[in-house]
Amino acid sequence: MLERTRLKDKVDVTFILPGDLPTGAVSVVGDFNAWEPGVHTLAARKDGTRAVSVQVPAEQRLYFRYLAEGGHWFDDVEADGHDGRNGYLDS
Repeated sequence: MLERTRLKDKVDVTFILPGDLPTGAVSVVGDFNAWEPGVHTLAARKDGTRAVSVQVPAEQRLYFRYLAEGGHWFDDVEADGHDGRNGYLDS
């Protein structure tokens, strides 16, 4: 799931996954963090999900994927779209 909060010229995007699937650490990687795994690792929340928030420029298309332990890449089904390789969101 993706949650967005619009600020003046930026958008806070929260990436949310279930707390148990996939197992192990998961990070969101994308052009907003130079595709660097581990920079934005999802953390457990009180409601049983895990999440991480990033602040991105408004009015831009941002590409991203999730990377789980063991090198397992996967997409967010709630992304605004997919280009055949990555998911994207329009901020």
